[in-house]
Amino acid sequence: MNITSIIEKKKDKKNLSEDEIIYAVNAYVMGLISDAQMSALLMAICINGMNLEETYFLTKAMIESGNVIDLSNIPGIKVDKHSTGGVGDKTTLIVAPIVCSCGVSVAKLSGRGLGHTGGTIDKLESIKGFKSDLSEEEFIKQVKEIGIVDAQQTKQIVPADKKIYALRDVTGTTRSVPLIASSIMSKKIAAGADKIVLDVKTGSGALITDFEESVELAKTMVFLGKKFNKETIALITDMNEPLGNSIGNALEVKEAIKTLEGNGEERLTELCLTIASYMISLGKQISFEEAKKQAQEAYTSKKALEKFKEFIKYQGGNIEDIKTSKNFYDIHSNYDGYIRDIDETVLAMECLKMGSGRINKEDKINYGVGIVIKKHIGNYVSKGDILATIYYDDKKPDNKNIINSFMLSEKKEKGFPLIYTVIK
Repeated sequence: MNITSIIEKKKDKKNLSEDEIIYAVNAYVMGLISDAQMSALLMAICINGMNLEETYFLTKAMIESGNVIDLSNIPGIKVDKHSTGGVGDKTTLIVAPIVCSCGVSVAKLSGRGLGHTGGTIDKLESIKGFKSDLSEEEFIKQVKEIGIVDAQQTKQIVPADKKIYALRDVTGTTRSVPLIASSIMSKKIAAGADKIVLDVKTGSGALITDFEESVELAKTMVFLGKKFNKETIALITDMNEPLGNSIGNALEVKEAIKTLEGNGEERLTELCLTIASYMISLGKQISFEEAKKQAQEAYTSKKALEKFKEFIKYQGGNIEDIKTSKNFYDIHSNYDGYIRDIDETVLAMECLKMGSGRINKEDKINYGVGIVIKKHIGNYVSKGDILATIYYDDKKPDNKNIINSFMLSEKKEKGFPLIYTVIK
């Protein structure tokens, strides 16, 4: 068996066997095949896809490339969540403390930025001192002691995904249902939680832009969850405009804190409370309606905010030391009208140019740069109104691109729903 024949087989639109998939995954982890060869296989998968059986085999191979965390000695049902990624998506930072403050343990492994979307670990590491690289023992201990943890994969947990994830980010192989599904679910299952809630983004700013493809991704991940005996629920949610007001690591953390303080942007707050309610419902085995009451109480009473502070402090972070770039300026509208659309991908790419993410997998992130959105779809703007504020250091974005990303119309048009459907 050799990697060239496996690449050619998938290039020819043939299904790979379990043995072939296991070989490719293990050989890459062991350094027996190169980045170039794995990139070729990933591209063939992107173009020709995988069926559900192949996707299951890939997920299983990635899980078995490392350890699975055993949380069985911790009382209660442990719940995890994951978002497929979108522009300005800082939901984990808000949702996890709400859920935990309602008495449900949240054990989470998160990733770094992928494509134009920011990663939760990158956001958390914008907090000075925050430690994301935890051992399995530290991970379990933290769940036992405070009920919430969010860490990056250790070298022992899904090492195959960690290597493949970084490679996908810089080889144009981010948009692929089997690759996204296997990456997410391998981490979810290896993290040891009993039940999983997924936030599957759809729309122009998501990794998967097509609605039907987003549904396919959600159904694939729910299928994988059931195959590994994990009750899994997926929400299909909107990503046709930035989620919340901020794009950029430190800016998004500050917005998450502001949201937990009770001053969040409306759509972001509503989405976080809904996701948290599904997690609480699964974790406490209560109705969604009762779970929503508990989530709202934890949010309103600021119990969730206090849990967030405890979580950050436990992992070494200083919540008072989150630095954004000192240089900033405003972008003004050239016209009057209602905002009918925002090209958030353009905004994300301009942030990427300033250093908020990685173009090459070795790139270092500038945590302080980014964009704060001042107007959303449906808002009326007059000529001269501020559309966005830019935070920059040595590199400035293209102002024309940013202005053009806000598209206006004379009449107010119907916006997009926040949540399209729920798949169980």
